Amino acid sequence: MSAKLRGMSLLPFGDLVPHTPRRFLPASLDLGSWAALGPWVDRLEVRGREATTLAEFESWLVDAGEVMAAIDEERARRYIAMTCHTSDSEVEKAYLAFVEGVDPQLKPKAFALAELYLKHPQRPHLAQDRYAVFDRSKALEVELFREENVPLETEEAKLTQQYQKLSGSLTVQFQGEERTLVQMGRFQEETDRSLRESAWTAVSERWVRESAGFDGYFDGLIGIRRQIARNAGFADYRDYAFRARGRFDYGPADCERFHDAIESEVMPVYRALQDERRRVMGLEKLRPWDTGVDPMGRPPLRPFTDTAVLETGSQRIFDQLDPELAADFRLMREKRLLDLANRKGKAPGGYQYTLSEARLPFIFMNAVGQQRDIETLLHEAGHAFHALASRNEPLQAYRDAPIEFCEVASMSMELLAAGGLNEFYNAEEARRARRTHLEGIVAVFPWIATVDAFQHWVYTHPDHSVAERQQAWLKLMERFGGNVDWTGFESARANRWHRQLHIFIHPFYYVEYGIAQLGALQVWANSRKDPRDALARYRRGLALGGSRPLPQLFAEAGCRFDFSRETLKPLLELVQSELAALA
Repeated sequence: MSAKLRGMSLLPFGDLVPHTPRRFLPASLDLGSWAALGPWVDRLEVRGREATTLAEFESWLVDAGEVMAAIDEERARRYIAMTCHTSDSEVEKAYLAFVEGVDPQLKPKAFALAELYLKHPQRPHLAQDRYAVFDRSKALEVELFREENVPLETEEAKLTQQYQKLSGSLTVQFQGEERTLVQMGRFQEETDRSLRESAWTAVSERWVRESAGFDGYFDGLIGIRRQIARNAGFADYRDYAFRARGRFDYGPADCERFHDAIESEVMPVYRALQDERRRVMGLEKLRPWDTGVDPMGRPPLRPFTDTAVLETGSQRIFDQLDPELAADFRLMREKRLLDLANRKGKAPGGYQYTLSEARLPFIFMNAVGQQRDIETLLHEAGHAFHALASRNEPLQAYRDAPIEFCEVASMSMELLAAGGLNEFYNAEEARRARRTHLEGIVAVFPWIATVDAFQHWVYTHPDHSVAERQQAWLKLMERFGGNVDWTGFESARANRWHRQLHIFIHPFYYVEYGIAQLGALQVWANSRKDPRDALARYRRGLALGGSRPLPQLFAEAGCRFDFSRETLKPLLELVQSELAALA
């Protein structure tokens, strides 16, 4: 199966060689078989115990990184194949075989290696300015590991895969054709209001019909996660998740203050934009199918009809922006590290996944010819540039940065590259696209607060019923949903969170987008004063990978790690000023 996954039939890219030739693992090792892999992990542990000098100890750390990178790439290949082909039973089996056969065996071994590192007599001799972040992460790994959680985490991964399988399979019959739900999104930009309503209704009813299945998966996940937290000695899963995510620089109370800041600073602006939309459209009430169309009745922005055009147009944007970024994107195109088009049987959403041994990024998305597809590709390209900027870091753990800063890389790229939208549009259309993007930034803050606050409630009320969960969600929709009238679609509104895959797959991974958006807006503000310096500082921050604490990474990129009202307010004023200039 591993050989099949490396073939061109299932993965868009072909064989990729390791960035650095293996010096510990055999080149032909079957990384999908624990019987083959396990003895080499055991040898790695023995080598660590035999390291008697500082040089040998540091060399062992590099070997350990080689092993983990090789395993992570095998996992990545199987995940990519699974999301690209959710209806392929063989691909599903291959992914689950890894989740069930390798991950449960690896976790206790990884714990043993982390414990060996912490207790090693050479550890105190490591340079603290170099290893402080690594040291902290290994201590956390040992602190949280529980043998009894390994099978629970396997069951959790299997349930999240089933969520992706179900959500990726959903289609509707519309205008005589079977269409994916992503493809249906195009109709929300059509000027015919009745067409928008019928398309929106068809999609919403499709989600609602599956609501019992989604709730069932989520109830199972809550139970598993609650037990994982208890086993690790935490009162609830929220406290465990914050610790497990390595949130050393902020906690739940900071997030709740961020929610309040969004309510006080963003919601008045958001509601004003919605009211202006309603007024321009001549509507008595704004309905859910009125939020994506151009309010002035202009035809939808259709920047491309083929993803080849999306690819080449994006290349020209990066050519204008920076020669190194342009070369990075060209490398990805040459190695076929892009799967951009939407199709039936493909999981929803978009992501960038680094192939850790090749040290190359892969971009997955579902483009259908909309402006947001350009934004998505620019966003994921920012992640890819981050991976490539830190690829020469010898310590594998430092090639990954904290999520909060990873999202600064991606969201900054959306803003920095916006000046190149004329590659897809004429001048008037480009201004319109930029305004749409900035309005989206205003709108995303309330959604981030809704998703994050919902998870705070869910995991601090673990014994809730489905009905209580719906009511908690609806209260948050009242707080952050703005001035949209959902009359007649109460079930769709109550179950709207089913569409947010992070809630199912990556619990508590969403507030990072809000924190990072503030960082990205600061990078953008810097670029308006000195574009070259802002881009240089941005690239310096990316090159650090995860080798510095979060506040230092932000500072290196030219921004503050802060998500208080004091930071939010002036950045929102800058967005409002730019929106006025683009009117």
